[in-house]
Amino acid sequence: MKRIPSVIAAGATTGTPAWLATQNDRAAFRLLLTHGPLSRSQLGELSGMSKPTAGQMIARLERAGLIGPAGEVTGARGPNATSYGVRTDSLTGVAISMLEERIEAVLVDSTGTGHPVAVLVTGTDRTPAGDVTAAVVAACAAAGVGRDSVSLVVIGVQAAFDSASDRLSFTDTLPGWPAQGARAAIEEATGLAVIIENDVNLATLAEGAASGLVDFAYLWLGEGLGAGLDAGGHLQRGATGSAGEIGYLEVPRSALAIDPEALDFTDLVGRPGLTALLGCDTYAEAIAALPGNGRALESLADRIALLVDILAAVADPSKVVLGGPTALAGAERLAALVQARVALRRDLPVLPARAGARPVLLGARRLLVESIRERLEDAIVASAGKEE
Repeated sequence: MKRIPSVIAAGATTGTPAWLATQNDRAAFRLLLTHGPLSRSQLGELSGMSKPTAGQMIARLERAGLIGPAGEVTGARGPNATSYGVRTDSLTGVAISMLEERIEAVLVDSTGTGHPVAVLVTGTDRTPAGDVTAAVVAACAAAGVGRDSVSLVVIGVQAAFDSASDRLSFTDTLPGWPAQGARAAIEEATGLAVIIENDVNLATLAEGAASGLVDFAYLWLGEGLGAGLDAGGHLQRGATGSAGEIGYLEVPRSALAIDPEALDFTDLVGRPGLTALLGCDTYAEAIAALPGNGRALESLADRIALLVDILAAVADPSKVVLGGPTALAGAERLAALVQARVALRRDLPVLPARAGARPVLLGARRLLVESIRERLEDAIVASAGKEE
């Protein structure tokens, strides 16, 4: 095991004993999250603390209900030592991808343990609270846990969301959701803390984690279009949360030679453009037909390159990643074709996405794990205050 240098004791002369104990407990909790179950000796070694101090940290975290016995450590001299791990039932959340015809949801705990994804078909009578309640119930049932531990949800929506005003815009795929007050309505009806985020922003988070990229633009190619902008590892959401809504951009004059009927980039590259290009009735049929159709891939690359040029001019990213269902269908061949066209004008790598088939849910999961861990660390501080 790699030892993590302790920076906690450095402030001992300026902090009170209670403050120092709290900082120690927070560091111990992070080590348990990073390494999994540890014995007192292992925790002491990793934290740089003595075995008695490590035992005190474990005792306080166990009293706070954040950790518990997880087994025994064998192989060392003497009796087997008890190992302690983070309790996954103390606080959980549900990651939700809100789609037009279905909802995907998965339970999330502080350790990031994988749980089954629940998929619900949406009906006609939809409300924000109804959608989220159904998603939470389904995710808990799929994971085999009770609803009581769920305290927060992260919801990915195909819309722009202004967190400050609780306002949704560009909500073409959210029937029954009001433009104003969706988050407040969900919180009031469910008692859960709610984070609403644009789906492409969540996919961008997932891509950054999967590929290790920073300072990149993530171009979502699906029935609709969107872009996520990562600047130094931070999402750029814009003043009202609508940064990256590029599907509504009017096409340039150079697009007339490709598709004279296209008015905006959704017409050119989204569902209307792809179904017309492949002669299919539905987007699903077009996606299935795309991988083996060389002529369609060439034409699609011409269209995407126009969009990449705009992203490059406005955001100046170090790389552009192609994600979404269309990009997954085109895979590395499509990315290479777009790269060849972009390279004629600028040195900008174009890469296929690496975050898998459910990047929105993966990004929501990542955001949830961070939020849950922050809340659990806050519980450490609150517990320390009660013991003073």
